[in-house]
Amino acid sequence: MTTRVRAIFLSDIHLGTRACQAERLLDFLREHEAEYLFLVGDIIDFWAMSRGVHWSPQQNTVVQKILRRARHGERVYLIPGNHDEALREYCGTAFGDIQVVAEFVHTAADGKRYLVIHGDEFDQVTRYHRWVAVLGDMSYNILVRINSWLSWLRRHLRRPGYWSLSGFAKRKVKSAVSFIFDFEDSVTRAVQERGIDGVICGHIHSAVIRDIEGIRYINCGDWVDSCTAIVEHQNGSMELVRWGGENDNVVRFPSADPAPVLAKQRELHKALPW
Repeated sequence: MTTRVRAIFLSDIHLGTRACQAERLLDFLREHEAEYLFLVGDIIDFWAMSRGVHWSPQQNTVVQKILRRARHGERVYLIPGNHDEALREYCGTAFGDIQVVAEFVHTAADGKRYLVIHGDEFDQVTRYHRWVAVLGDMSYNILVRINSWLSWLRRHLRRPGYWSLSGFAKRKVKSAVSFIFDFEDSVTRAVQERGIDGVICGHIHSAVIRDIEGIRYINCGDWVDSCTAIVEHQNGSMELVRWGGENDNVVRFPSADPAPVLAKQRELHKALPW
């Protein structure tokens, strides 16, 4: 059964790579229709494609499906990220019925205003040390490739669910945890200075909805590891959906006050010995 929502936010799909989970994304799109579709950066991975292109029939179908939805009246906005930064030259123009913009201020049905950006401008490594970012991207792709073998083994052993090696490493390594918190703080401060209620971004492949110092911080996650999306319902409420091939893991916000959880995460981060 198709769910009709007001808006869908997707980021970090990384079309053109083996890591892209296009089949799961197609399944999600079949189950969700919207008035607005926001593609929040790193939709096509030109960085990885410069080293070798992997473009599956499913990835081709993703592009065709998005174009079809735009033709049929869904308002589609593409906000380029660092992996598809070549598209930033076309901000202010349209590809067919898809509007290319550097950023967008989205007013939800409840009146809250959200700045929609990819977020790489708040990543100091990407901005000032591109070679480090490219090296990190290559290492990440190696982890993803290993993860595909592990997924095959888990299916063979009939182990339920999906487990991500790169996601596990990201949660366990202190520098990665620190990077995520620094990124979130930088983004929310910038949004606060602009007098906007919240931000919807991507870039760091870490999906979450939480309030930080009065700012609603929302990260779409990715379609490489977590297979996550943000949907806005008709009443303006935001929902983080983790898609596992079927809608078997949905996280709703607010289910509880996120402040104690965030404080505990920061305490654990400080206590890590490495």
